Amino acid sequence: MLSRLMSSSIRSLDRECNCTVRLLDDSEYTCTIQRDAKGQYLFDLICHHLNLLEKDYFGIRYVDPDKQRHWLEFTKSIAKQMKSQPPFTMCLRVKFYPPDPAALKEEITRYLVFLQVKRDLYHGRLLCKTSDAALLAAYILQAEIGDYDPGKHPEGYSSKFQFFPKHSEKLERRIAEIHKTELIGQTPETSELNFLQKAQMLETYGVDPHPCKDVSGNPAFLAFTPFGFTVLQGNRRVHFLKWEEVTKLKFEAKTFHIYANQKEDKKIILTYFAPTPEACKHLWKCGVENQAFYKLEKSSQVRTVSSSNLFFKGSRFRYSGKVAKEVMEQSAKIKRDPPEIHRAGMVPSRSCPSITHGPRLTSVPRTRRRAVHISIMEGLESLRDSAHSTPVRSVSHGDSFMPSRSQTVDGSEASTSAVISDENYSPSDSVLPTPVAEHGMEMPLARHLNGAPCSIDEDESEAGTSKEGQATEFGHSRREQRMVKSRPATSSEVEELNKFILSVLRLFLVTIGLLFALLLLLIMLTESDLDIAFLRDIRKTPEFQQFHFEYFCPLRRWFACKLRWMGGFLVSEAK
Repeated sequence: MLSRLMSSSIRSLDRECNCTVRLLDDSEYTCTIQRDAKGQYLFDLICHHLNLLEKDYFGIRYVDPDKQRHWLEFTKSIAKQMKSQPPFTMCLRVKFYPPDPAALKEEITRYLVFLQVKRDLYHGRLLCKTSDAALLAAYILQAEIGDYDPGKHPEGYSSKFQFFPKHSEKLERRIAEIHKTELIGQTPETSELNFLQKAQMLETYGVDPHPCKDVSGNPAFLAFTPFGFTVLQGNRRVHFLKWEEVTKLKFEAKTFHIYANQKEDKKIILTYFAPTPEACKHLWKCGVENQAFYKLEKSSQVRTVSSSNLFFKGSRFRYSGKVAKEVMEQSAKIKRDPPEIHRAGMVPSRSCPSITHGPRLTSVPRTRRRAVHISIMEGLESLRDSAHSTPVRSVSHGDSFMPSRSQTVDGSEASTSAVISDENYSPSDSVLPTPVAEHGMEMPLARHLNGAPCSIDEDESEAGTSKEGQATEFGHSRREQRMVKSRPATSSEVEELNKFILSVLRLFLVTIGLLFALLLLLIMLTESDLDIAFLRDIRKTPEFQQFHFEYFCPLRRWFACKLRWMGGFLVSEAK
């Protein structure tokens, strides 16, 4: 009896698993879920914890053991999607950026979107002019610490906040000047709203960049925004297609195609290449979801889309949530007292870690900069998110959001039309390494190789590595590279092999089916009364005569007998 009770309790424990979700303010929400629980259950728990009703703009992001990012699908089991052993670690992030943040019904929703866009600015995903950067940072400062107070805010107080990947003393002084003179009296709510309205006017608002390459092999970043599909190369937006113009999104292995119709019936096809097939599939799914959310009028118009062709099944996907117009209509019906918002005040932002008075980023070589950030941010609640939706080791194109060389050398600021980045748009290079434990600042690759559950922290700890840093640290990582080469095949490689075998089998079965159909068609033609020369020649052959009298005629009589019997049976039943 006791053994049965113990075994039933053990089975009950096996059916449960722990899950940790990192929220936008870097706090953590931990819960216990059933192994067969679907994503919607966890998402509802988090929204209830945050007292969030306008929840359709948000999603849960996780990274699989192969360092590929995904959005958690709410209609599927969590355990089956994670592809790793519990405990599970995920992040709550804005999935669909509101086209007009001012139109959001509740302040709690605006605050969470503010935290996400502030994070985008810090990671280098939000490209802007120097003048816009100073104003955005001043809004953050006003929302975080309130009005300027000479007694509390000494000279150079703005340098304690890291608003961007890199910036100059001149820009810091401009931020402090705007904060002191232009934003006095603004409440945190007003500053956050002004910040969002300013950010919403920028071309890269809502950008979640996917690193790819064009047909010429040049690096590019593809992204989906509330207003359409965009392509970034260097520090410029080279393509922009409104959602109304995009007609189809398709992928095959690593190749991603965008079909669009522009004015005057101009049809265009853009082709890009993702680092891996999994990254390309994730890019396609993100595009399908964004197009459905922003383009359609009703969720009932959503259709299942497929990347298949004649011989290969491909992938099928259907967006399962509400569309933007429905979300706005539902938000207008909310009638309740505004929920209380707990803001972090009078301290440097968690999304913008304090750099105290250490060496400036622009004066520290990249290989030293990683160690400097690790030592400075040790023990702090640091950033938990990076820009990539694809493996972070795939693309690296140099520093991003660097101030112009005139700013770096002599501190003179560029004109207000200058962009903060005069080099390549590369969010992966601007992401700072994140400490994940008090004693372990280095994230050894062996943890992942030995089968330990992969977390977002490990993914981000490698995101700050650039080409220069990789060249400098190449000697230290040779043993790790040998380990990677000698390791057994990963789950993604096995899955890719299985897909190839299934595709070959599918092609074989389709070929056999076509041949069988052609054979039946030939038999029907030869047994018909058609008077065609080549059919007459076939009918005269001994083989056809033998087939006709020994097989076809008996089979025809058998079918006729069965049909007569079936007809008689139906007639008798009807009487």
